[in-house]
Amino acid sequence: MAHWKQRAIIGALLAGLLFACSPLAVADVGSSTPLDAGYFDMYNLDFPAAHGAFHTWEKLHPDDPLGPVSDAAAYLFSEFHRLHILEVELFTDNQKYEKRGKPSPDPAAKSGFEQALADSQHLADQILAKDPQNRNALFAEILANGLHGDYVALIEKRNFASLSYMKTSRALADKLLALDPSYCDAYLAVGVENYLLGLNPAPVRWLLRLGGSQTDKDQGIAKLKLASEKGHYLAPFARLLLAVAALRDHDRATAKGLLQGLAQQFPNNPLYQKELAKLN
Repeated sequence: MAHWKQRAIIGALLAGLLFACSPLAVADVGSSTPLDAGYFDMYNLDFPAAHGAFHTWEKLHPDDPLGPVSDAAAYLFSEFHRLHILEVELFTDNQKYEKRGKPSPDPAAKSGFEQALADSQHLADQILAKDPQNRNALFAEILANGLHGDYVALIEKRNFASLSYMKTSRALADKLLALDPSYCDAYLAVGVENYLLGLNPAPVRWLLRLGGSQTDKDQGIAKLKLASEKGHYLAPFARLLLAVAALRDHDRATAKGLLQGLAQQFPNNPLYQKELAKLN
């Protein structure tokens, strides 16, 4: 079971991390709407600008749960950056992951993160009570579960608790995609669970499936590619996950190509250049 825990815990980072199934990347639409601008700024590590853009969206669309849940994403990514959590090497080296120390969360960031998630949940619940098939509200819940699972696993190190968030996020994604396959960012949640849990030995995969998880590694890669190529807000994150997967499979050429594209799109984010330097 230790082998499973290594793989499954790593998967918590990828748990759930939006809209039309279009090949348009965030970097190409950075100023189209405040929501687009916020995600571009977040990936480019300008977190004050990201929060400002998301708050502007919330003022313009006070009933949209995607505003506050996106703000929660900015809080989480800022903590990941401050604590050096999104280092690719951390997720390709199981021993390094297991031996990592417990991070020291920033109380203000945690408070802002939790409040933003609560605000989004309140708005989504109101919408879904009237319209259980509302696409926008369902996606907000997918993202919220993924973000919550990420925080629980990588900052609080409550690994088993994070797995339930990952499964919930994927189940909601399945529901949304059955209603509307054009929500290609939702494929991220499906891809993550299948790929990460699919790395386990057959007996462990069988046990995970008994618990309702999905464990098809090849299917996971296919869904991650869909999110990376045709997603919108989450496409850059999907490409980073594919780079991690390529490195775990010793496919340096694929990883290098993905990281080079990310480095060009987000020049103020040193993570991609740092990982490229290791490959070179």
